[in-house]
Amino acid sequence: MDWLRSSATEQGRAIMAGLVSPVDLADGYLEAIARHPDADRVYARTTPDRARTEAVSAHDRARAGLRRGLLDGVSLSWKDNIDSAGTATEGGTRLLEGRVPGADARLLADATAQGLVCLGKTHLTELAFSGLGVNPSTATPPNSLDPALCPGGSSSGAAVSVALGLAAAAIGSDTGGSIRVPAAWNNLVGFKPTHGATAMEGVLPLCTSFDTIGPIARTVEDCAEIMALLTGAPPADLRGADDVRGLRLLVLGGLPYADAREAPVQAFEEAVHHLSGRGAVVTHATPAEGQLAMDLGTPLFGPEAYGLWRAQIDVAPEMMGAFTLNRFRGGASMTAMEFVERWADLKRARLAWAAAVAGMDAVILPTVASLPPPVEKVANDADNFVAENILALRNTRFANVLGLPAVTLPTGRPACGIMLMGAAGRDRALLRIAAAVEAALRDHG
Repeated sequence: MDWLRSSATEQGRAIMAGLVSPVDLADGYLEAIARHPDADRVYARTTPDRARTEAVSAHDRARAGLRRGLLDGVSLSWKDNIDSAGTATEGGTRLLEGRVPGADARLLADATAQGLVCLGKTHLTELAFSGLGVNPSTATPPNSLDPALCPGGSSSGAAVSVALGLAAAAIGSDTGGSIRVPAAWNNLVGFKPTHGATAMEGVLPLCTSFDTIGPIARTVEDCAEIMALLTGAPPADLRGADDVRGLRLLVLGGLPYADAREAPVQAFEEAVHHLSGRGAVVTHATPAEGQLAMDLGTPLFGPEAYGLWRAQIDVAPEMMGAFTLNRFRGGASMTAMEFVERWADLKRARLAWAAAVAGMDAVILPTVASLPPPVEKVANDADNFVAENILALRNTRFANVLGLPAVTLPTGRPACGIMLMGAAGRDRALLRIAAAVEAALRDHG
């Protein structure tokens, strides 16, 4: 069996059964990375000494019957905006070249304590501020389906590392869709938790009001188990979560389909039809509160991002790609008064949204309204880059502006995902619902 292409939880069970060693898994991934012709475009840097040390410890615990959990000894990649002690963490930007933190981010430290093996740091878009995955300053990872296409961002290398069999799962960050876009465009599962669910100490910020950390993996179960390690909470109970009969799913109308491309919409509609045929109760609505939240929240990203990074950017703007630099500087025009007023109104809109969809188990929509465009088409055309980036992030941003947990699942059609949004703070409930949808879609497509 090709364990390197197995899910993280399958690997964990194999370690428990003595079928494979954490050392063999870590060495297998490190060798696969070393052999892969595009590895340098996926990993900013690997940590082989750390990985082997952690794998040996996990192997010894397994032999002694002292495993710390299901994923003890499983090898993951980490996005290069998450601090790792003694290893450069540069956030995908030359502005931070040579930055070496002295301690692990709290999330990485906690995950290591629970036995996860760190393979290294994956490439991302500059300071995590783009949904396409194109980074002219460091590297643009190849889309796993077609190397000429954008991989999705900003957790580009994170998703590609899993899709190419160079990690069992990956940890990424999501501010406006940065976990779910690359997961969808690489046929993977990506989970964005409720804002505030994960510790952010030691994570380079983009917009602290929206930043979250979460997994990209092969299955919902993988995401549930990884989230348990990241949060310290029990994993979502997925036992029996294989039936969608009676699930109340609200198809969100309106904005998610504006200017959307045919393929992702068709894939979504086919998936919804399949779920309905399996017994899910599907309704359609366009709550005005969703559009209001998008109108209020979308303009808030730029001002906060620029406020956090203005000092570094303005000292050496030539160190950034022009498109990303323009995105940051676009936030300069909002006044402090408008920023505060918008946030007050957005919080009210969030409450109104919760009331409007209170009877639903999940709100569903196409994860991304577009397919991954060719890198060449956007890398040298500012107008096209902006248009494609806005479209790529538009649907995923609903969950961010509303402060909700969200998960993308493959539909069975290449680079086309279905996204489920749950209620704020009900992350484990959403993962259980997602597991049922995942099971229903398994034979679809």
